[in-house]
Amino acid sequence: VKYFSQDSVIKLAENAGFKFEEGLSPAEKLKVIQKLMEQDDEMAYNIYDCIGIYLGYTIAYYSEFYNIKHALLLGRVTSGKGGDIILNRARQVIEEEFPEYASIKMQMPDESNKRVGQSIAAASLPEIK
Repeated sequence: VKYFSQDSVIKLAENAGFKFEEGLSPAEKLKVIQKLMEQDDEMAYNIYDCIGIYLGYTIAYYSEFYNIKHALLLGRVTSGKGGDIILNRARQVIEEEFPEYASIKMQMPDESNKRVGQSIAAASLPEIK
């Protein structure tokens, strides 16, 4: 959670020296960075780029244990331009560093479905009897 959620966005922003307004919730802090990304802010771009790097290496690592064919990226962090940056950087990391996993299909649903990622994931779980 600390590498792919709003916690990651906040941590990376603060590490870059960004100061959030006092009293903002994590969701509100994420929205601040997303708004900066919509304005093509360099710091915001670098935040999403780092998360994409994290994701590329993580998918490659998980592929050592699981036969991954598809990865569906969900959640508020993937909304807007930032999600495209995450996806593109993760693909680049895999293609350049781990070409043996380049066949993994990484996708994101449309904007409305990204934000309900936990519901989609829960609905896809098999029933255990």
